[in-house]
Amino acid sequence: MKHRYLVALGSNMPHAHHGPPEAVLRAAFEALAGLPRVKLKAVSAILRTAPLGPSRRRYANAVAVLKTRLDPAELLAALRDVEARFGRKRRGQAWGARALDLDIILWSGGCHASPGLVIPHISFRNRRFVLQPACRIAGDWCDPVTGLSMRHLCARLTRPAANPN
Repeated sequence: MKHRYLVALGSNMPHAHHGPPEAVLRAAFEALAGLPRVKLKAVSAILRTAPLGPSRRRYANAVAVLKTRLDPAELLAALRDVEARFGRKRRGQAWGARALDLDIILWSGGCHASPGLVIPHISFRNRRFVLQPACRIAGDWCDPVTGLSMRHLCARLTRPAANPN
């Protein structure tokens, strides 16, 4: 059975090889498209957003829709490998600078919970930098917890996050 996943991408520091955060995300789209047994179905525009948490670095954010037979744990492992290729070292730091952050937001299987992975992503309903680009490529996709579409969740937020690049 093939599954669809909504994956959020974020970057708030340049990468030595790929350049500024926007270029990092473009390279990350290519890396996702090159994953074995994964098909990149859609990508959003890249947004520049204000820092979240104590970081002072602005973010580049986007989302992608992937289609694959991989289960959530297998896809998470593949995403962690992509992050590692971009120099990401996970140190339990929630708000640190990083060249690339990849998070599974939703999947077509509904809800999932396992060590290190909860789907839907616990914070996505309050993050315009996820919902705004998701509306453009997966606006009818519904949150399995609330039953609300990405468009509806985005409309409930009051402030714009950023302008697309």
